[in-house]
Amino acid sequence: MDEDDRGCLVLVLAVPSALLTLVAAYFCWTALTIRPSGPWDDDAYAGIVLSCVTTIGAALTAAAVWLLPPVRRVMRWWWPLPPVLLGAVAAVRWAAGA
Repeated sequence: MDEDDRGCLVLVLAVPSALLTLVAAYFCWTALTIRPSGPWDDDAYAGIVLSCVTTIGAALTAAAVWLLPPVRRVMRWWWPLPPVLLGAVAAVRWAAGA
C-alpha cells in the first residue's frame, strides 16, 4: 500500500472514530453540567445516568473500532485515548451519583 492510499484510508477510518468521540464528548459534557434541583429531582438524575451510559457506549465503540487490526495498522496509538478518557470521566460521574 503506497502513502497516498494510506492517507485516504486513515481519513476514512478517522471519520467514525471522530464522530463517536464527538458524541461521547457531548454527552460527557451533558452529564457534567446537569445539576439536580434537589434529592427529589429524579428526572435530572435519570438524565445524568443516560448521558453517562451514552458516553461510555460511544467511547467503547470508538475504542473497539481502533482495536480492529486493519485500523490499528494505519491509525496511531493515541487515537483511542480521548474517547477512553471521556468514558472514564463519565464512569466517575455515574459512580459519584450527583
